[in-house]
Amino acid sequence: MNRTIVMIGYGAMGHEVHRLLPEALSLEWVIEAPERQSAVQAQLGERVRVVSSVDEVKGEPSLVLECAGQQGLRAHGEAVLHRGWRLAVISVGALADQALYDALCEAARAGDTQFEVLSGAVAGMDGLAAAREGGLDRVTYEARKAPRSWQGSHAETLVALDKVTVPTVFFEGTAGEAARLFPANANVAATVALAGVGMEATTVKLVVDPLTTRNTHRIKAEGRFGQFEIELSGFPLEANPKTSTLAALSVVRACRQLLTPAVV
Repeated sequence: MNRTIVMIGYGAMGHEVHRLLPEALSLEWVIEAPERQSAVQAQLGERVRVVSSVDEVKGEPSLVLECAGQQGLRAHGEAVLHRGWRLAVISVGALADQALYDALCEAARAGDTQFEVLSGAVAGMDGLAAAREGGLDRVTYEARKAPRSWQGSHAETLVALDKVTVPTVFFEGTAGEAARLFPANANVAATVALAGVGMEATTVKLVVDPLTTRNTHRIKAEGRFGQFEIELSGFPLEANPKTSTLAALSVVRACRQLLTPAVV
């Protein structure tokens, strides 16, 4: 029996997830901004219905995938959860807004369901969350990306991206600040914070590196468990350099888990 998927947003990430969707899963509905509805419908053809609100979705999807960015989560997340549908969140930076986080939690309780914070562009979040249970003393996160990956973001007001010749730190602060100032780039900072010591206690450093073509994430944690360091150097999506390929793959994994008797 095929299981149905609803996707919020159908940009570069949504397209990649759809391309890799397991055969036993079917994308039936896409929720898009009204101004993009016609273009996305033409792209997807008649097999997928493109709508502008959760109320237009019929049936009971197995999973709703948020692939729309922070605004998409703000616009539709609560409605999805109130319907009792499970929601997978990739735009984790939006959860730096405590009011939104609380509202989503309340909607999930009201709908007797859950929203899942996906690991996105990094690994090791299961270990970090487990370490938290014993007490964490310190968690730091550093993101290092090429200039093109920072273009169109707040970074342009802090550093001359087109003139950088050596790796340059342009932001140091908390995960909460990073997620709010760099919504398209700092989802990982929020993910690390939620898995670890929280938005205000997680230290973040952002670096522009003209010598790299990859997105590099470094996470360090210390606590009662001991300590660990994780470094991941991933390729950005070709269609959107602000998004890591692994982030899209983490959405695909969430879909595949619907089909497996053992969840790893």
